[in-house]
Amino acid sequence: MINQVYKLVAPRRLEVSYEDISLNTDNVIVRPKYISICKADQRYYTGTRGEEVLKKKLPMALTHEGVGVVAYDPSGVFQKNQQVVMVPNTPYEKDDLIGANYLPTSKFRSSASDGFMQDYISIAHDRLVALPDDIDMRMASFSELISVAMHGISRFEKVAHQRRNRIAVWGNGSLGYITTLILKKKYPEAEIIIIGRTKQKLDYFSFADEAYTSNDLPEGFSFDHAFECVGGNNSGVAVNQMIDNINPLGYIALLGVSEDLVALNTRMVLEKGLTLQGSTRSEREDFEAVVEFFEKYPDGVEELQRLIGQVYKVRKIEDIINAFEKDLNQYWGKTVMEWQI
Repeated sequence: MINQVYKLVAPRRLEVSYEDISLNTDNVIVRPKYISICKADQRYYTGTRGEEVLKKKLPMALTHEGVGVVAYDPSGVFQKNQQVVMVPNTPYEKDDLIGANYLPTSKFRSSASDGFMQDYISIAHDRLVALPDDIDMRMASFSELISVAMHGISRFEKVAHQRRNRIAVWGNGSLGYITTLILKKKYPEAEIIIIGRTKQKLDYFSFADEAYTSNDLPEGFSFDHAFECVGGNNSGVAVNQMIDNINPLGYIALLGVSEDLVALNTRMVLEKGLTLQGSTRSEREDFEAVVEFFEKYPDGVEELQRLIGQVYKVRKIEDIINAFEKDLNQYWGKTVMEWQI
């Protein structure tokens, strides 16, 4: 079966590649339906990952956030036209201690292998999680980002001490919004606080107990644990604010990605006995937890739907380019491509 794959060959330049998909394997064939654009995709698309990185990675199909419908499953585990979310991480070994999302041998789509911008995806059974029939597929398209927050919170639950009266989240973007929402649902008795740079974006966080801009924290502000969802060049400023204001023996989850080295106040990390833990990507169990969240918290799904930004119908390569270009200037939420190519 000939498959069309839409690959980035140079910054802002896409071309079609024709590749064979074998139907004589155990893999499921999935037709993408909605694909969400991530900031990591944009760093490749705009060429800001750097020339050396691009030389190693390109040509490559972008995107790792997507949902689709099953076109063919030789085993019959999934039914034809069943809605599924695709897990972008592909493991090649199993380690009893280290999760597949931390193993260097794993290949992550749109980073170490082709992403979801294809006519069809050949994918292993364990890389698919069934979605409810009535789910908003536009919202479900960014389940991968939700799973990243879910994974970070699962690690927090295993490591952080049990005094969880006040939990603060830095970052008023999509990841901060999702993390704050999940924390509020999981810890309804706790005070969940959001800190961001933009007052207008903080207004979206109606479910948070407190909201502050990062340059206007109240006198005596403190909390038990914190989540960093800022990333980029401002992540260092955010983490140092956390270190300054967190209570002794607190836990800080690092979820934001920065391309540059970040200077941290390690003296106060030692003095307060803090735990800083990094989390990246996610695995199948995190996607399963996301689907459970969808089913358990319909009001949470309504809040997540507020992250749906512009939705672009994609029928040709020019539509993909248009979606990526418009996404660069999107103020709030996630750009979603309705995949009709």
